[in-house]
Amino acid sequence: MEFFIVSTIKALLVFFVLMTTLAYLQWVERKVIAHIQLRQGPYRVGPHGLLQPLADVIKLITKEGIVPPHVNKFFYFLAPIIAVSMSLIAISVIPFGGEIEVFGITTHMQLTDLNIGLLLVLALASMGTYGIALAGWASNNKYSLLGGLRSSAQMVSYELPLSLAIASPLLLLNTLSLREMVTQQEGFMLGFLPNWTIFQGPAPQLVGMVLFLIAAFAETNRIPFDLPEAETELVAGFHAEYSSMKFAAFFMAEYSNMLTAAAVTTTVFLGGWLPALPGMAGDLIAPAVFATGGAVCLYHGLNPARKRDKYTLPVFALVFFGLAALFLAPPLKDIAMPLFWFGAKTGALLFVFIWIRGTLPRFRYDQLMGFCWKFLFPVAVLHLLATALLVALAG
Repeated sequence: MEFFIVSTIKALLVFFVLMTTLAYLQWVERKVIAHIQLRQGPYRVGPHGLLQPLADVIKLITKEGIVPPHVNKFFYFLAPIIAVSMSLIAISVIPFGGEIEVFGITTHMQLTDLNIGLLLVLALASMGTYGIALAGWASNNKYSLLGGLRSSAQMVSYELPLSLAIASPLLLLNTLSLREMVTQQEGFMLGFLPNWTIFQGPAPQLVGMVLFLIAAFAETNRIPFDLPEAETELVAGFHAEYSSMKFAAFFMAEYSNMLTAAAVTTTVFLGGWLPALPGMAGDLIAPAVFATGGAVCLYHGLNPARKRDKYTLPVFALVFFGLAALFLAPPLKDIAMPLFWFGAKTGALLFVFIWIRGTLPRFRYDQLMGFCWKFLFPVAVLHLLATALLVALAG
């Protein structure tokens, strides 16, 4: 009975944090791209635009859902369900931390640990392709159909280098369990270098991580690989006939896939929840980061650029100082510290996704497919063979 209660609580917590993260990831993306383009970004709805995601959700829920008369209704409604459900299920096998004890009950900071967890993530990512392909076909619209076909070709093609790139660290870690992958990256080499797979001998996987991230950009339909939408060419591509929450479901799936790709990269290549620095240095990074954030907010609150800043920024400063104190409290430190390191690594990778979107233009479709089959796939094969050779020689 205790197992089911704890599992239910964990599932509800993960669902709440995931939904909140997906909503505010869009806010962060709009803010970052606005700064790249020297714009303000969202700032009218709530302090610094922090309530903009809530306003967007309310708007999408209350908008009229228009269903064109010429669509195949069963598959038309099934497509967004497949896309969003496949993307959300993958989070269930991602580990966020080690073992913790809550009210005398020991549990993992993870919904479930499968011995084939990585295979499940790859399988769910492949199934997500059906949602986009079905959306294009069921819309009975030539532009939507073309967008769905382009998407299918792109995502199926880039799954090959993605799988080959993720297979290379498996030769070092010799497991498909995501939790076991993290535990095999514990410790430090030379006293300061973390034993992550990007540094781990005999075949450091830095090139493998880069290959995986490039393929993940294409799998998640992000610029410069966002050909499935290609608004300038296809009138919004595969989702041209979708509106209201059905439209929002596809973008929820995109951001969820982006979060999953960053989390898997963190787990497989960057040591998951393990600290980047040994000993006391690793323990002090989190409180130092939040204390610095609080000091910056307090300074700008005392020297406001806008009238509202003198009221809002001191509140944020108190929140940051409270979080810094949280990471110094011994009872909560064991729970908060792994979450910080996992969140920091995943957040840095998500920032790269956003940064690339604000920097690079979109590929042409022939360039997209040529890059996959003429460059990325051969490099991924050669990298896998080189890793296998080095592991065999070291063994």
